[in-house]
Amino acid sequence: MTAMAAEAPVFDCRADFADELSALARADDRIVAVCNDSVGSSNLVGFREEFPDRLINVGIAEQDLVGVAAGLANAGFIPFVSAAAPFLTGRALEQIKADVAYSWRHVVLCGQSPGMAYGQLGPTHHAIEDISWMRAVPGLEIIVPADPAETRSAVRWAAESGVPTYIRVPRFKVPAVTPAGAAFEAGRATLLAAGGDVTVIAAGSMVSRALDAAAALGREGVSARVLNMTFVEPLDTVAVVAAARETGAIVTVEEGLLSGGLGAAVAKVVAEQHPVPVRMLGVPAFAPTGSAGFLLDHFGLNADGIAAAVRDVLGRSR
Repeated sequence: MTAMAAEAPVFDCRADFADELSALARADDRIVAVCNDSVGSSNLVGFREEFPDRLINVGIAEQDLVGVAAGLANAGFIPFVSAAAPFLTGRALEQIKADVAYSWRHVVLCGQSPGMAYGQLGPTHHAIEDISWMRAVPGLEIIVPADPAETRSAVRWAAESGVPTYIRVPRFKVPAVTPAGAAFEAGRATLLAAGGDVTVIAAGSMVSRALDAAAALGREGVSARVLNMTFVEPLDTVAVVAAARETGAIVTVEEGLLSGGLGAAVAKVVAEQHPVPVRMLGVPAFAPTGSAGFLLDHFGLNADGIAAAVRDVLGRSR
C-alpha cells in the first residue's frame, strides 16, 4: 500500500457508482440497469429495491446482456450494463462491437472490479485485457475513474453523452485525488502535480500511487508532473504532446495489459508528434495467484516501482 493510501481514507467506488445511478434514475425514467446475476457485486441491491421494474437480470449470459441493452437503447431507454469486467468485455465482445458500437447505441457498459481486483481468483477473473479490447472497437468512449468523485462524474457524463461508453468501475479501494471543481470533459486529462523533469501519466487505481511516487521523487530533487488520464478514448493528445515537449520524458502507469492499453495510446501520440523516451508500466502477462495488493506490487505498480521507472527514463533521456 502506498503512503497516500495508508494515510488517507480509501473508498470502494462501486458504492458511488450505484448511488449516482439511483440518483439519475429518480430524475429520468429512461435510466435502466441490466446485469448478469451481479446485483450484489454491482452494489445494485438498493437500485433493485427502489426501481424493481427497471432492473433487468438476464442471468449468467453476457452476450444476451449486451444484446438486451442494445434493444433497450433502440427503444429509447438509457441502459447501464453492469457486470464483472472480465466477463462483460471477454464474453460479449462481438455484441459490444456489432450491437453497441457499430449500431451506435447509447449503451453504458460498466466493467465492475477491473484490473486484478479479483486477486486470488486468478487470470480467468482478472480484467487486464479490457482496455486493449475496448480501444480496438471504433466509436467507443473509454473512461477509467480514479476515485469516487470521478466515478460519479463518469456515470453522469455517460448518461448525458448519447454515445456508446465503457466505464471501468474500481473495486480496489482508492483515496480521493480529484481537486474540488475539477472539470470532467471527454478527452481532457487533469493535472494533479506540476513538474518539469518528467511526466507520469496514470489512470484509475494507479493515480494515487503516481502522486506518491512524485512526492518521493521530489525529495530527491526530481520534479515530476502527474496527469490523471481519465479518458483513455478519446485521449488528451494536447496534454500528452505538451508533456513530451515540456518535460522531455514520460512514464505511463496502468492496471492493465501493456499491449494496446493506456501506455500504447500515449506512445503512439508521442512517436507521431513529439518523440521522447517513454517507459510503460503495466501488466506484461497473465498474473500469478495472490491478493490484488500483492499482484500490484509484483508488477511494480506502486510508488517505488513508478519512481524506479522515472529514474530509468531520465537516465535514458540524458
